[in-house]
Amino acid sequence: MGSRELFRFGCATKVQTRKSVAEVAHDRALRLATKGALRYTPVVLTGEQARSVARGFGAAVRKHGYDIYACTILPSHVHVVLGPHEYCVEQQVRLPKAAATEMLLHDGRHPMVRLASVEGKPPSLWCRGLWKVYLNNASAVRRAVAYVRDNPTKEGKRPHKWSFVGTFGV
Repeated sequence: MGSRELFRFGCATKVQTRKSVAEVAHDRALRLATKGALRYTPVVLTGEQARSVARGFGAAVRKHGYDIYACTILPSHVHVVLGPHEYCVEQQVRLPKAAATEMLLHDGRHPMVRLASVEGKPPSLWCRGLWKVYLNNASAVRRAVAYVRDNPTKEGKRPHKWSFVGTFGV
């Protein structure tokens, strides 16, 4: 769940470029103050937690008939390239996130289980909503697939190969 308290730190940074902006100067004090105002510490998935998330994603993909062309599950974020489907993109993302949460709970690996409410439900480890980009041609899809496929190596990890990920054939 989001927090209105975070609005006092300003909007999220948006960029209009495909080039990395990692070297652009930023206000470190503001970033640290924002992190200090978070309701919960950021989730950092372990390898075993990432595998539970992948098993949940896979279950949702099989159940709902999604086409996923690329997926990487990193400690602090997830990237997915989805194919077209009868469900809206928000539903296509919501269902795998819910299935991943169920799998984390089933496997005893939910990173926030110690914060469970009286009803026994932990806070969501997922951010509200999603960041979406609609890809309108085959070359854009291929670029997105390559970006997601190569993303783990940027963090010094091996590329991910999940059984539920298909290939983009156009």
